[in-house]
Amino acid sequence: MESLRRRPPPQPTWFPISIVDHYMTFDAVCSDDTRAKLSPISNEVTHVFWVAIQVRETEELNITVNAAMLSNVLEVFKSAPSSRLQHVTLQTGTKHYMGPIFYPEKSKQLTAPETPFREDFPRLPFPNFYYALEDLLASHTPSFTYSVHRSSIIIGASSRSTYNALLTLAVYAAICKHEGLPFRYPGTRYTWDHFCDMSDARVLAEQQIWAAVSEKAKNQAFNCVNGDIFTWKSMWKVVCEVFEVEFVEFDESQEFDFVGMMSEKGKVWESIVKKHGLYESKLEEITCFAALKAVLHFEFQHVCSMNKSRSFGWFGHVDTLQSIGIWVERLRVMNIIP
Repeated sequence: MESLRRRPPPQPTWFPISIVDHYMTFDAVCSDDTRAKLSPISNEVTHVFWVAIQVRETEELNITVNAAMLSNVLEVFKSAPSSRLQHVTLQTGTKHYMGPIFYPEKSKQLTAPETPFREDFPRLPFPNFYYALEDLLASHTPSFTYSVHRSSIIIGASSRSTYNALLTLAVYAAICKHEGLPFRYPGTRYTWDHFCDMSDARVLAEQQIWAAVSEKAKNQAFNCVNGDIFTWKSMWKVVCEVFEVEFVEFDESQEFDFVGMMSEKGKVWESIVKKHGLYESKLEEITCFAALKAVLHFEFQHVCSMNKSRSFGWFGHVDTLQSIGIWVERLRVMNIIP
């Protein structure tokens, strides 16, 4: 197994280093660097699991950069004299169904999407790098097969996962506890009371491995969520218990600038890291408060249908509320949070 990345591997990791045979660093945006680094193994690779992302200022730039990265890697493996490349899995997400939710001007043009999200929903009339990557993979068939895996809000354990909602929540809770502040819900009444779903990192991995070896799953797109739903009210109670902070009932009259408040807590996090002897990290490296705020301000129920996966023979599932404690404990064992 080869782990390909732009930067050296993060420390700590939640899995034993021995699971990954080799780490290789290179700049996938640069075709020359990609070819130079990957050519020595190009005859050995049979399966690619693509979870890379670079986020730029506009979606048009996202398309250009992310498509270039994937294309450069595929060209090396596909053009090898004795290429063995069989299958590529691509991880995307529910932005496929929601459109440019993180771009204020374009998001004003959006209407609430139909839910639950189904894989056969038509594409939205907005640029989306997920669409570009899917089209890129499809253009390479029948040279190899592919599968697309659309995740919801991802929870797992990593020291370099700014889009990991659980890690952002954990840091927010730790700061509130450290400063004696109430752990207030930074969302809306709608999301507090209505349904949402999540994608456990284990479920994502299991579905991708299944698709890589299942003939039925070839050249298909699948939603990948835990298989249950929750309200943020019920989630907040679990989060408070796990992080050992007092539960605060949502109060619409107590709306506050969550992103602005947390953007000023860099020094506080440094103090927490020093006090507890944690893995050295900067607040902006391990959290994305703006993304969490966006999720907690959805005006629709963020839920995915898993019927297609089941009809194709995959039945993976996880109890979302129970998984919170499992991953928080893993983050603590990794010494990322107190």
